[in-house]
Amino acid sequence: MQTILLVDPETDFLEWAQNQLETPITRVVTSTTADEAYKIYIAENPDLLISETHLMPFSGLELLARVRQRDSNALVILMSAFGTTQSVIESMKLGAFDYLRKESLPFNLKPVVDAALTAQAEMRSATAFKPQLTVEQYQDSLVGKSQPMQQVFKMIGRVSHSDAPVMITGESGSGKELVARAIHHYSNRSIQPFIAINCAAIPENLLESELFGHEKGAFTGADKPRIGLIKQADGGTLFLDEVGDLPLIMQKAFLRVLQERRFRPLGARQEVESNFRLLAATNRDLDQAVAEGTFRKDLLFRLRSLSLTLPPLRDHLEDIKDLVLFHTDKLCESYGIPQKGFAPEFFECLLAFRWPGNVRELINTLDRAIAEARHEPTLYPNHLPGHIRIQAARNTVIREIPGLSPASAASAGVNLPKLRDYREAAVAQAERDYLKELMVRAKNDLLEACRISDLSQPRLYALLKKHRVSRSKGARTERDQD
Repeated sequence: MQTILLVDPETDFLEWAQNQLETPITRVVTSTTADEAYKIYIAENPDLLISETHLMPFSGLELLARVRQRDSNALVILMSAFGTTQSVIESMKLGAFDYLRKESLPFNLKPVVDAALTAQAEMRSATAFKPQLTVEQYQDSLVGKSQPMQQVFKMIGRVSHSDAPVMITGESGSGKELVARAIHHYSNRSIQPFIAINCAAIPENLLESELFGHEKGAFTGADKPRIGLIKQADGGTLFLDEVGDLPLIMQKAFLRVLQERRFRPLGARQEVESNFRLLAATNRDLDQAVAEGTFRKDLLFRLRSLSLTLPPLRDHLEDIKDLVLFHTDKLCESYGIPQKGFAPEFFECLLAFRWPGNVRELINTLDRAIAEARHEPTLYPNHLPGHIRIQAARNTVIREIPGLSPASAASAGVNLPKLRDYREAAVAQAERDYLKELMVRAKNDLLEACRISDLSQPRLYALLKKHRVSRSKGARTERDQD
């Protein structure tokens, strides 16, 4: 018999989740508070702990830390409706099996629990990781509640406590250096230096001196000794951005540094040592570069001990609003001006654009919009660059013309959207229309709406929230019926 300890302050959620998870071979024990849950954990020693992060009298993260400190092989899943970047990363760093957003639970609670229990034997034999909670919060620009970004945060937490090299891939402007800095911040090397070098920005004839350093008189112009970046990273983290642009001759020299952790500065008689953790990033296809002979295969294997891929902004557009709010606040603060408001049409324009330059392009666009608005308190579409407004207008035409075919779209001078985007927009609109009609026919009675639609109550809640379909505060629920 397997035992699952389920912790959440809402009793109706506990009842729903217990019904989902309990089987003839699985017993579910519930609790509404963190202190009671910890006592139950000690007494019951459950196979799996599933906990909300927002608990009393202490948080789910603290409960995770206490449980993992008592049993380094404890299997824990955290969940929340309001997960933050820091809470996701911290939970994975502390050894959580997964971190789930509550809105997705109707789809993935059972599969994730099954996967966790299946992996239990492997996890119980894994090396323990000592919890390291910090009071100071890391204020970076990694923003996002979408599933792709949640996966990024989880990976940051998982790789941060290792010393193995990490290869960070992603399109230009997607935030690779921010991820590298986050990995360093959450690592055991966080109080040591983080040294970043852009391999594409330094001339080839200066790169060796920048990396390895030099002695006085090593070459013309070397009027004083210089400590190289590799040595500066001693004890900390060395980040090689655009590592795909590293010249072949330097790739060979750097491979030896990775193997030996020793190197000779230019003009020096003796080698020096440096104990650093390497992070690398690129927007190039290094496998293709290996095939073309411009990148060493053996170096790629060393760099890619662990890997993390960042999604392009077009694949997580649902994070646009949070990104805009975060970066606009930062920009206004840096300029010493009052915070800006936003017209709904402003966000509609941003969501209609594909953002080939990713988050970096979005930030530059916001900077320009604030400059255009000057002292106006609200940002409108007219503050955005023309090419972004044009794309939004084209999308509006496609959306508002009934039965617009590819031929008619072409004759109207409208760029046809990708089939995936067109299909997703059509499904979203159909769901929205259905939910509105459903709540009208059910007279805002949630139980009746569930009966008509054959949806579970958590799934219906999630869809109503997703499409912002309002329901009456007096709507009847299963809890009211009980």
